[in-house]
Amino acid sequence: MSEGIVTLNHGAGGTIMRKFVRDLFLRHFDNAYLRNLSDAAMLEMPGRRLAFTTDSYVVQPLEFPGGDVGKLAVCGTVNDLAVMGAKPLFLSAGFILEEGLSLDLLGRLIGSMAKTAQAAGVEIVTGDTKVVSHGECDGLFINTSGIGIYPAGHGLSGQGIIPGDVILLSGTIGEHGLAVLSGRNGLNFETQIESDCAPLSEMIGEVLLESSGVKWMRDATRGGVAAVLTELCEQKPYGAIVREASIPVRPDVNAVCELLGFDPLHLANEGKVVIVIERKDADRVVHCLQRHAMGKNAVQIGEITAEAAGHVRIQTASGGVRRLQRPAGELLPRIC
Repeated sequence: MSEGIVTLNHGAGGTIMRKFVRDLFLRHFDNAYLRNLSDAAMLEMPGRRLAFTTDSYVVQPLEFPGGDVGKLAVCGTVNDLAVMGAKPLFLSAGFILEEGLSLDLLGRLIGSMAKTAQAAGVEIVTGDTKVVSHGECDGLFINTSGIGIYPAGHGLSGQGIIPGDVILLSGTIGEHGLAVLSGRNGLNFETQIESDCAPLSEMIGEVLLESSGVKWMRDATRGGVAAVLTELCEQKPYGAIVREASIPVRPDVNAVCELLGFDPLHLANEGKVVIVIERKDADRVVHCLQRHAMGKNAVQIGEITAEAAGHVRIQTASGGVRRLQRPAGELLPRIC
């Protein structure tokens, strides 16, 4: 921690946040459920396995191209359950409201949450509301927690990953980060870049029915695909290599990234999933993903390797190979 205080980097999803969580929260709260730092805890109950997750949403602006904080709060929690192999069922919703928040705006955001929950097949069954004085909250913060169940045979812990397994990506990357940036700063790009924010549970459920060879999944939110892949390999007896030319990036997103000096692999997404799967099922699962609007650009981007254990390498378009690292800190604060 910088001079003993919290900074924006501690919530950015990068290397600084990862160390912060391990050194402070995990040190005090350490237990078998939390230790893996997965997107959801896998809980063993008599006759049933449950998935439980929670997340808080502080994005600015509250509405942005392609989404809003209400839609984001539902999608983020639903997706955290789905990528663990669970079927999302129930959500809670906690609201911290700032005095002076427009009731019309609040109504739109709550309506967006309800519409998204219905689309995702989940119900918001409990909640809480608090109001703080003007200047103490920046409009609205939302916390959502979610509960899901594990169908027989599912529950994706990443165990059993071996060299030769294939890495899939469900679509183009970087839209959410740039959509929030444009909404926050009033930037007018030549084309409208909208957030990819979407619930992935239906698509992921079909993937799990299609193949029993899925070993691991993550939605590539804060820190982007780079953070997800480095988490996958960190302190593991295997490495990974991905092909830069195979990673789908829209031309307009790539152009804005070049202009602003961003790497699309570091930008947040809210509707994309990275999958590790047995090679024999990879093509079939890509086709399964491509049948969905949210997975129409799904592609194989790399594989698990015996070389460079613990690290991710990227084969560049020019033919070279370099190490891929998660961002150290905050590229775009308040992104989710």
